[in-house]
Amino acid sequence: MNTHRPVRALSRALSRALSNSSSSVQSSSTFPLKNVTKSNFEPALAELRRHVASADFVAIDLEMTGITSAPWRDSLEFDRADVCYLKVKDSAEKFAVLQFGVCPFRWDSSKQSFIAHPHNFYIFPRQEISATNPAYEFLCQTTSIDFLAKYQFDFNICIHEGISYLSKGQEIEALRHLSLAYEDELLAKCSNSKEPVHMPVVQMADTLFTERMKNIFTEWRDGLLRNSNGELQFQGNSNDSQQQLRTIFFKMRPALSLSGFTSHQLRLIQLVIGRHFQDLAYVQINGEKTCQRQLVVRTDSKDDRELLMKEVKDEHCRQAEVKVQAAVGFRHVIDLLSSEQKLIVGHNCFLDIAHIYSKFVGPLPSTAEEFASSVNKCFPYVVDTKMLLNANNVLQQRMKKSQTSLSSAFAMLCPQIALGKKSTDLVFQSCVKVEVQVDDLRSSNWNSGAKHEAGYDAFMTGSVFAQTCSHLGIDFQSFLPSEHLAHNEKLQKHINLLYLSWSNRDIIDLTSGKKNAVSLGYTNHKKRYPEILFENIALIWGFPSKLKARDIRECISKVFGPTSVTSIYHLDETAVFVQFNKEKFVSEFLILKETLERNDGPVSVLHPLAGLLEGGNTQAANYETYRDICSSPSSKILFADQADAVGTKWKNKLIESEAAMESLEGESFGEKNEVNPAFVFC
Repeated sequence: MNTHRPVRALSRALSRALSNSSSSVQSSSTFPLKNVTKSNFEPALAELRRHVASADFVAIDLEMTGITSAPWRDSLEFDRADVCYLKVKDSAEKFAVLQFGVCPFRWDSSKQSFIAHPHNFYIFPRQEISATNPAYEFLCQTTSIDFLAKYQFDFNICIHEGISYLSKGQEIEALRHLSLAYEDELLAKCSNSKEPVHMPVVQMADTLFTERMKNIFTEWRDGLLRNSNGELQFQGNSNDSQQQLRTIFFKMRPALSLSGFTSHQLRLIQLVIGRHFQDLAYVQINGEKTCQRQLVVRTDSKDDRELLMKEVKDEHCRQAEVKVQAAVGFRHVIDLLSSEQKLIVGHNCFLDIAHIYSKFVGPLPSTAEEFASSVNKCFPYVVDTKMLLNANNVLQQRMKKSQTSLSSAFAMLCPQIALGKKSTDLVFQSCVKVEVQVDDLRSSNWNSGAKHEAGYDAFMTGSVFAQTCSHLGIDFQSFLPSEHLAHNEKLQKHINLLYLSWSNRDIIDLTSGKKNAVSLGYTNHKKRYPEILFENIALIWGFPSKLKARDIRECISKVFGPTSVTSIYHLDETAVFVQFNKEKFVSEFLILKETLERNDGPVSVLHPLAGLLEGGNTQAANYETYRDICSSPSSKILFADQADAVGTKWKNKLIESEAAMESLEGESFGEKNEVNPAFVFC
């Protein structure tokens, strides 16, 4: 009975510590945390490479702009595993990641403690390479933004100083685009037979300009031949004070630098060079501050000209690669985590992993199985602390009066670490020691950090994992540096098992792609509804808003029997799931609904389903239609509007039902029919 008093006292102490902390200023009394923006990203990345290389595991956490794009896209108990994945996929595709926490943990045998290196990366999907991809768009959920603001998230730092990124697919596309753009430009320059497509200046002015430029280039070239020592100082006269021509050397060749010319005039110059000068080449190069420079270069021969153009192209490709590599940005961190093959630790992290894949790898696969296979290639070892907390009976007992949220688990399992203070309490002393090092500062004494700041949450996740491993019987004191923690036999059976959905405890194995792995004691969960049989479910939407669940149950039960409906679940105010006690009732209900809607006679008006069909907007389909609707990229707020937006698929299913109606009529409405015969129509 007295054992709960220290916990309550600890909770009050934690609350006071958290309320007094600030994430924007890192002083000696606050939790030591490495904040990383674009201004210090390069040195921070170099430092992180060293820490990850020597780490035993790396904990991660993400802060996002939202979770669900519509209320009905929230995780529901009636969601099948494939639907759970589609909802996670929708969330990862529509919302942005604003903060990414990375915290490598290394066991220090000399100190008998873990050394944590928490990094808090601000990231923002800025378009660094113009014209390669459409500008980024993402949704913001007001509750999520308000939540971040409540915990003092600095949106100004994120937007102005956040690190941009490209996914692997975007990087390939950017390189392809820059290469094609150069090829198109080069082709236009080398085309000698075609006039410029558009000439805004009168033809006489163009003729005079081209003739003058031909004379200038002839004088310059002839001067080079007369003065082979290369000391010629050419003074070009273009009759325009803004236009300048200056002799320089480019790649060991004499060249004429052009400045002050309009784009139209430069196209005319290209035409002059191509038509009249076999020993001159027009090239365009990138100068300082991405400004382009136009040059006319003298070459010795056709082979020398081709060599020059190849050198210019190769230089352009190198510059493009440097530019794209800089735009890759934060994805270098993801590539680091993938290449090092370290154990990745998250808390309830399936959505986090989906975001990582969507933002930094490529488009999310259409199925959970494909996703699992692809993720496993990038991150072969992933462990979820929420899974571990629910797999261990001792931890379940310890957490039974608390949630398995990250903050609750951290306060319960890591009280000494949470406060960053030494204690003589036996409960505190049982913790695996964790020290924090940022730059050259190593500390085991700090005030609590800011919850829901990704770097600190990653630290909490790793600390909870260390304590959970201890409860599983892993002895870090005898842990060897050469050991791979993911291969530990006491932990290995939990690796790569993630919750697809916390509400119904669907589990996916990233190694095999199999769903609903229930053999390891992860099913200790009380469900609100009886066993859900998806093939027994009918989806109904667009019914009159005045109808409640009990009204819908009453309408259907009058036709199919008082025990025919086992449960009704509201997706939102416009749609419900109806679970029948027999699978065949689903098709019979859909057929009967279609029959009633085709008959406008008085009998249809008096039918028990008339109230459900009132208004003519009621639609119904089976569970597969619900999956199809969830797979749509659009997200209307109300489910009925969403179903109408993607109506083709479910309407096709209704046509299939009608085609099957004749074959079912005899069986469904015959002497063995269990539907109330008083309400059957021909």
